[in-house]
Amino acid sequence: MRPTLGLVIALFATGGCSPAPAEAPAWRPAPFLPIAENKLLMAAVVDPAADAVWESVSIRIDKTGEHDRRPRTDAEWTAVRNSAVTLAESGNLLMMSPRAKDDDQWMKMSRAFIETSFKALQAAQERDAEKLLSVGGEIDEACENCHVKYMPPGY
Repeated sequence: MRPTLGLVIALFATGGCSPAPAEAPAWRPAPFLPIAENKLLMAAVVDPAADAVWESVSIRIDKTGEHDRRPRTDAEWTAVRNSAVTLAESGNLLMMSPRAKDDDQWMKMSRAFIETSFKALQAAQERDAEKLLSVGGEIDEACENCHVKYMPPGY
């Protein structure tokens, strides 16, 4: 019984001890490595994705009648969904240093852009062309609000 009692006492005595935490390395790589500055990000990622969403649904009226454009096939809906995801995630990219212009309005406007782009994603997943058409205007407004404040003339 004594050896068992000794083992129990030894376990209780050392149970609260834990090894010292390992020291952090002197150098850690940054978690992100932004490649494109804002102008290139807009031209290469945001603009094409926004155009794909905006052009996916339209109503054109001419002398021959009304022409309704909307995604109809699985592939067309998937393409719109992918563009909406690209837009929403681009808002996150815009919030990364060194792209973020400030920690106030820039972040709020980027968040608004993400939220409206997410509505486009939901519309595409629901295959709701009317909702997609409506949210296109909200995306445009989110873009323009930021451009008015942050885009220099001649950009």
